[in-house]
Amino acid sequence: MTLEPTPLLLGNLYWITLLAVIVSSASGVLKAGFKQFDLFGVIIIAIATGLGGGSMRDMLLDRDVFWINDQMFFIASIASAVFVFIAARLTVMSPRYFLVADAAGLATFGIAGTLVSLMVGAPPLIASFMGVMTGTMGGIFRDVLCGETPVVFSSPLYATVSWLGSLLFILLLNFDVEITLAAVVSGLSIFIFRLLALYFDLSLPRFRFKS
Repeated sequence: MTLEPTPLLLGNLYWITLLAVIVSSASGVLKAGFKQFDLFGVIIIAIATGLGGGSMRDMLLDRDVFWINDQMFFIASIASAVFVFIAARLTVMSPRYFLVADAAGLATFGIAGTLVSLMVGAPPLIASFMGVMTGTMGGIFRDVLCGETPVVFSSPLYATVSWLGSLLFILLLNFDVEITLAAVVSGLSIFIFRLLALYFDLSLPRFRFKS
């Protein structure tokens, strides 16, 4: 299926992506905060987190990189970083805030990545995986730059819920569900099930050698 880039669709994509950049950048700042990086380091981590996944998606799809084409996304990433940097110095922030911001970024970027891929004519399965990559690659860049094992490789149901949510989004569109409603339902599903997976420590089986 290929989605025609109507003004409504492009508008939805813009705001979903902007929200994704803001919350993902915030999660990058919170992770960098645990390492006590300086302001410049925090901004670099925020940019890598908020813009990295979408950048890789756009390069693979051979389209203009979204934040180079529209600098508002770059500005939003920096603004989010500076805001959280200052807020953390003025209020007590629980480590749980990182998990919430990270789940929100996973959800919003997952839907945005799937939507972009469908608009350029990618097959449904590939589009859904592009959603996963858009939602997770920024976090991988963040964790590698922070010197940690990426969350996606070990945390409870991270990429799994993203992929299922992206597939749900495509399924709803195939049943002619209005695109905004489909995006909200699918995005909330990713967000809620990611938090539930963390709360109940649900995960896929891990690789083990037989002893």
